[in-house]
Order: sequence, then C-alpha cells, then structure tokens
Amino acid sequence: MDKIHKTILQRNRMNLVKTLDPSSLYDALLEKGVFTQDMIDDIKRSGTRRDQARELVRDLETRGSRAFPLFLQCLQETGQDSLAELLQNGVPTVKLQPATPTEVVRPILQPLPVTFPMDVGSVVPIQKPETSPSPSPEKDYLPLKPPGRVRRDSIQNYKMDASPCGLCLIINNVEFEPLSQLSNRRGSNIDCEKLHKRFEALNFIVEVKCNLTKRQMVHELSSLRKKDHSQYDCCVVIMLSHGTEVSHSRFPGAVFGVDGESIPVQNITAYLNGQNCPSLQGKPKLFFIQACGGDEKDTGFEVSPDEFEPSIGGVDDQTDSIPISSSSDSLSMSDEPDARATLPTPSDILVSYSTFPGYVSWRDTESGSWYVETLDHILEENASTDDLVTMLMMVNHEVSQNSAKGLYKQMPGSFNFLRKLLYFQSQA
Repeated sequence: MDKIHKTILQRNRMNLVKTLDPSSLYDALLEKGVFTQDMIDDIKRSGTRRDQARELVRDLETRGSRAFPLFLQCLQETGQDSLAELLQNGVPTVKLQPATPTEVVRPILQPLPVTFPMDVGSVVPIQKPETSPSPSPEKDYLPLKPPGRVRRDSIQNYKMDASPCGLCLIINNVEFEPLSQLSNRRGSNIDCEKLHKRFEALNFIVEVKCNLTKRQMVHELSSLRKKDHSQYDCCVVIMLSHGTEVSHSRFPGAVFGVDGESIPVQNITAYLNGQNCPSLQGKPKLFFIQACGGDEKDTGFEVSPDEFEPSIGGVDDQTDSIPISSSSDSLSMSDEPDARATLPTPSDILVSYSTFPGYVSWRDTESGSWYVETLDHILEENASTDDLVTMLMMVNHEVSQNSAKGLYKQMPGSFNFLRKLLYFQSQA
C-alpha cells in the first residue's frame, strides 16, 4: 500500500475502529481480492466488532497499492459513505488503476547431454574448444569421481544458504488454566530447550513464547506472517501443547491454548502460505506439531521376531490428548467441496506430526516427548548429510519402536508439500 494511504488509515484509525461495520464488508473485500478467505476468517475470530475493525485496518495496510481505493469502493457499496468521505477528506481523488497483467516468462528448454555408463576409474575424453582456424589434436582426460554421498544439484534443492537461514517460532504451552480442564504438561520445557538449541545450531533465529492462550497464539502467528522474510530461505513453527482431532479440509488436528481454546493446524499453516505471506513464496515452511491427534491409544500389532527391536518407555509417560473437538474452528468443508477450488495448493509446506491423526502422543515427564527427543538426535547426527524427509522417516522408525507402560505405541508422520529436497545448513 502507498505510504500516503497508510498514513490516512493510521490518522483515522480511532474513528474507523469506533464506527466501522466489518461484517458488511467481508463479502465485498473477498470478491475484490483485497483479502483472502483465511484472512477474513482470522479477522472474524479476533473478537468483538471493535477488535475485528482494528484487525481489518491493520491487515489492510499490508495489502497492495489497489487495496485502499478498493476499500473505499466497499465502504460506498455498503452504505458507509461517511467513512469513505472521511478517508478522502483533503486527499486527491483516488483513481483505481486497472491491474497490470503479469508477463509470463517461459523457460527455454535445453536438451540434456547424453552420457554413457563407464567403469569407475575410467577416463572421459574432453575435447578442448578450438582457439585457431586449425583444430588441435590435443585432448584432456578428466578422471571420474568414485561413488559416494553427494548432494543433488541446486535445481533439485531448496536454497538454504542465507545467514541466518530463517526465523523459528516455538510456542510451548505447559501450564494450563484451571477452567480449561487440561493438565499441565510436565517435561515440555525439556522439549523446548532441546529444539531451541537445535535450530539455533542450524542457523535459525529462534523465538520462544510460553503459555499462550488461543488469542495470543493467533497474534504471534499473525506477527510472524507480517514480518519481512525476503532475506531468509526458510521459516519454522514448532507447537508444543495439548492437541485434539477436528474435522478438516487440508491438515488434520488442532492445538490448544492454555485457556482451553484450540486452533486447527490447517489455520496455523495458512498464516505462512505463499498467498498470505508473499515474502515466503517458493520457500519451505516447516511445521512441527508435538500434540495429540486424538484420544485413541495404539496397542500395536504382533510382528515376527526378526522385525522386533527393544522398546523404551517409562512408567511415568503422559499423553497430550484431548477428546475429539466439535469446535466451529474446524472449518469443516464437507457440505461445500468446491468452496475453495480456486485457492492455490499449499506448496512448499511440510507439517510433521508427533503421532498419527486420531492417536495420543506420549511424553516422559523426565526426558520429554518421544517425538522431540528422537527428532533432536536425528537432526544432530544426520542434518549434515541427509535431507529433511529422509530424516523424518528415521524419526518415524525410531519412535515406532518405543513402548509406553510396556503396551502402547506411537507412529509419527507428516504431510509433505515440498517441491524440492531440503538440506539444513551443516552444523559447526
């Protein structure tokens, strides 16, 4: 948005918050492309009419140069002419310019060089380029490198060499309010400390927020969305809390605030998608969820002796489970399957869950959760050589060998929408 228009909104913020009717504007703002549906949903959940008006104006300042004149149109179309006149008072008439079409630049496809298999240690003749009218008969010979672990070329990997690499937000909910009827999560501080140190070692700027209500979690996620990530290559969000199973259209599960109110995981990821956070477009957005996906306990199944490995687990293991939620925040789309058909696919997003949707996630009060403990040491031992998806498969395998109280099992998993391999920066 142009600076003059931001100034006008800031100067009239008090009158806008006092008199603006946000509910009458939502459809028009969505139709004109000023806000996305997810942004409008976030504004609606911000609280009272005044809270919604305040959040609407704040978000409006982050939109493009057409947002202000389109907002004036919406005010006039919904009968809020006095506010439209107030915003235009003493300012040159705002003319809405047509959107500039985006030129599509198509890459020129070059044929790949044809190579033939050769034995290791053999040589490949390389013809020198001609430097004179008469060709030179000389040839150089380039020995082939012996096979070994090498990373793929940059076309297949995400760029991950910025310093710092990116921002990492950890929300650690440990002490829950009595009215929430949720137990305190002993051992979660151990998880938080491990992940704080691990992602700092991976060259991320780590910020930890503890014991947040739902509204405070929304605020932190919204603040992260509004930051300028253009100088970074990646963004990480880690949620350590109680969780539950909810209806969903994209990513399952929900995470609780200390007040007992939950945020669906699909809403958490939406804050950072390419549409809502332009400075993260095309960059990997990673979400690690240490919370239950439901209240079902997995007793496992019998395997042959050669597949069995010793299990670990203490007698003081706890779960992060809450029964399935029927909250309206679940955004169930079962009755309108095509409602969001025009929204972009959540590309470059990976959500790693500590447990399979619908099941509990186990946490030892002395050593922390199974998932975080395993994730931490897998990253420590393998981040310099293996890509993230491969390492998460290692985490899945190790956690699956654990056993709580000698009976219950746990199976982590992930929803992967990454388009390339992701290698973290090598640790010092």
